[in-house]
Amino acid sequence: MEFIYNVVVLVHLVAMAAIVGGYLTVIKAPRITEVMVWGARIAFLAGIVLVGLGESVDSLGKDYNMGKIGVKLLVGLAVVACAEIARARQKRSEPVVNLVHAAGGLAIVNVFVAVLWN
Repeated sequence: MEFIYNVVVLVHLVAMAAIVGGYLTVIKAPRITEVMVWGARIAFLAGIVLVGLGESVDSLGKDYNMGKIGVKLLVGLAVVACAEIARARQKRSEPVVNLVHAAGGLAIVNVFVAVLWN
């Protein structure tokens, strides 16, 4: 079970890299990319799976700070929402600059929460 947990951690980190990396590549001419949208979706779902696995499998020995998990869940949901709304508006040729910056900035905030909150 630990192997599966580690694979999901890897998926979560790669998806996070897709959001942040995608944002950094379009920062000068903000637009949403499919990589960013899929990265947001996958990172959000992988995060939920990680917490579910960690809480349900005793052999993993995980003891999560639920306050931190709650904050990450809300910020992650906001990232997904901003990315999805930006994608829909971009398809209609509407401006999406603020939503792209919100999605990228919140993804970076989520990384800071993950790393710095002890």
